[in-house]
Amino acid sequence: MKAPPRLQALVDEGLIDAVLRQLMSGKEAEVYVVRRGEEVICAKVYKEATHRSFRQAVDYTENRKVKNSRQARAMAKGTKYGRESQEAAWQSAEVDALYRLAAAGVRVPRPHNFFEGVLLMDLVTTAEGDAAPRLNDVPFTPEDATRHHATLLREVLRMLCAGVVHGDLSEFNILLAEDGPVIIDLPQAVDAAGNNHARRMLLRDVDNLRDFFGRYNPALLPTQYGPEIWALYEKGLLRPDTVLSGLFEAPKTPVDLAGVVREIDDARAEDAARRLRMGQPPG
Repeated sequence: MKAPPRLQALVDEGLIDAVLRQLMSGKEAEVYVVRRGEEVICAKVYKEATHRSFRQAVDYTENRKVKNSRQARAMAKGTKYGRESQEAAWQSAEVDALYRLAAAGVRVPRPHNFFEGVLLMDLVTTAEGDAAPRLNDVPFTPEDATRHHATLLREVLRMLCAGVVHGDLSEFNILLAEDGPVIIDLPQAVDAAGNNHARRMLLRDVDNLRDFFGRYNPALLPTQYGPEIWALYEKGLLRPDTVLSGLFEAPKTPVDLAGVVREIDDARAEDAARRLRMGQPPG
C-alpha cells in the first residue's frame, strides 16, 4: 500500500522499507504492519490527543518529568506549545515503559525505534503468523481462563517490581500470541512510587483481569490479588516470583467516607475515559 505521510518519513530515513497494510485505527493511534529488510514488524502512529480530559491527564502524568520549566508552564497554561509538549510526554511514556518492561522480562512487544511520533515494535502474532487477537475477541475454557489469568498476574508482579503500573489494563489491551498473553498500550503507564494514584490503578488493573477471566471461571471472582500485591509492595516484600494466595484481610481502621466517594467518582471518570478511547458507549 502507499505509505501515509508519517510513515513515508521513516521510509525516506531508511528505518523501514515498505508499509504492508493498516492493522488498526483507534482514537489515540493508527497501527500499520511494515517491513524492515526481511522482518515484518508494526508501526504505531500516534494521533494528537483530543479525547482525554484534563483531569485524566493530570492523574496519569502526575510526577512525570518534563524537559524544562518553560514546558511545565506551557503545559499548565494549556497553550499550543504546552499541548504539543504534553502529547510528546504522553507518547514518550509508552516508549520508556516498553523499554523498561522489556528489559525486566515483561511480556510486552519489543520496541525497536521511536521517530517523529511513530513507534516501531514487534508484531505480536498467532501460531499461523496472523496478527494476534485481543483477549476480548477470544472465548476461553475455564482451564484456559485460569492459566492465562495466572500468567497475567505474574506479569503484573514483574511490572510492579520494575516500578511500573499499567494504569488501563483490561481485555482490550492484551493480545493472545502463540505463546500466551502479551500486554500492549502503555501511554498511561505510571510510576508506582511517584504517582499518588498508582495504588488505585493497580487494584483496578488486577480487578479487570479477575472480572474478565471470572466470566469463564467464576472461581476467580472472590479472589483478592490486587490488595495482596499492593500490601506486599508497600512492605518491600514483593518479588517477581512471589507466590500469591488471592486472600487478603484489610486492616480494621475507621472508614474514610469522603475518600470512598472520591474513589468511586475517580473510577467512574476513568471508566468513561477508557470507554471513549476504545470507542465504546458510556456505561
